Amino acid sequence: MVDIIGHLGMALIWLTVGWFVYERRAALGFVAIGLPFGLLPDVDLWLEKAFPTVHHHGVTHTILFVTLASVVVGAAVGKWVVPKLEGRYVPQDEIGNEYGYAIGALWVGGLSHLFADMLSAPDIASPIEPFWPLAQSKVITIDLIWYNSPFWNWGFFLTGLALTLGFWWARR
Repeated sequence: MVDIIGHLGMALIWLTVGWFVYERRAALGFVAIGLPFGLLPDVDLWLEKAFPTVHHHGVTHTILFVTLASVVVGAAVGKWVVPKLEGRYVPQDEIGNEYGYAIGALWVGGLSHLFADMLSAPDIASPIEPFWPLAQSKVITIDLIWYNSPFWNWGFFLTGLALTLGFWWARR
């Protein structure tokens, strides 16, 4: 799922978990915070320009990387971004632990990217090894769709958008 719109759509779909954990405005904040992280594993496309040993679908496409990045960036987001949401956009008692809230949103968004790539990656790039380093050479792929299919990419995006809007409306 190389197309950006498809990754954002898959992130929106996965981030619907926030609607089952948080109240209306806190759930929307969870989606907003996690959505950009749906693109995080593709940071390797930029890193490979500076570091020749980095390759696409390598270490940044692992659960380990997504988890570590979510904890590090989530700590900063929990400290500086989430408090800005609380009180102004979200009642303070809805979020609970700011760090857990931010880390959870970023982690779910990042994991959605790995899943999307498992659906399509072997067409154009090496398959991902999401459980590296625990299970080396254990490639997991479903290879269900063509990575650049407008039907699938826009389908995921519109489905994720419909779910988000549907939960937002249902919670009013």
